Amino acid sequence: MTSFKTIRARAEKRKGGPKALDKLMPDKPDLKGLAKLGDDRILAEMTKRVFCAGFAWSVIDSKWDGFEEAFLRFKPAELTFQPEEYWESLLRDARIVRNGAKIMSVRDNAIFVQEIAKEHGSFGKFLAKWPPSNEIGLLDLLTKRGSRLGGNSGQMLLRFVGWDGFVTSRDVAICLRDAGLDIADEVKSKGDLAKVQAQFNAWAEETGLSYTYLSRICALSVGENRSEH
Repeated sequence: MTSFKTIRARAEKRKGGPKALDKLMPDKPDLKGLAKLGDDRILAEMTKRVFCAGFAWSVIDSKWDGFEEAFLRFKPAELTFQPEEYWESLLRDARIVRNGAKIMSVRDNAIFVQEIAKEHGSFGKFLAKWPPSNEIGLLDLLTKRGSRLGGNSGQMLLRFVGWDGFVTSRDVAICLRDAGLDIADEVKSKGDLAKVQAQFNAWAEETGLSYTYLSRICALSVGENRSEH
């Protein structure tokens, strides 16, 4: 397998040098901040990722204030006690995207968030304690216990709440394949995810970098070299 030093050097060359690459890095993972994140904000991000799946993110973002109002600011306890009439009314609510299956996923995920919070103090505390060396285990839990949180939705949820993990985007998969990892073009199978996890674990040990940084540098080392301006 290719050393991550080689991958980083390629990303630096493509983006204009080490300092230019550093400017493209996301915020450093903040476990203390994640542990303090309210369950309502976790549920809100779950909902945003679910509704963004297969839909223009800009549309969801433009309507987000309406989502916050319609879903009672995503307070899990309030949502789980709402009657069927409330959920049925959301199918006619122009403040949100009226997709029945995705609307009902909010109720299911409110229950999921409450269950985890009861077990661990809060969902944020639960995430903060989960090691990045086992992201695939966390993704499996999100898939099995959450609603519509499998695949890319689960990975993007973790990224947006600030958990330290990789995202198997198209460019990241290209980088991994170029480095010598035998995986499919689209990383979907458990076998491929296990290979990706093992490689990121090895690179994390090699470099001391966060998984979020490793994933981002991978993505910037290949693919279309888009302008940042």
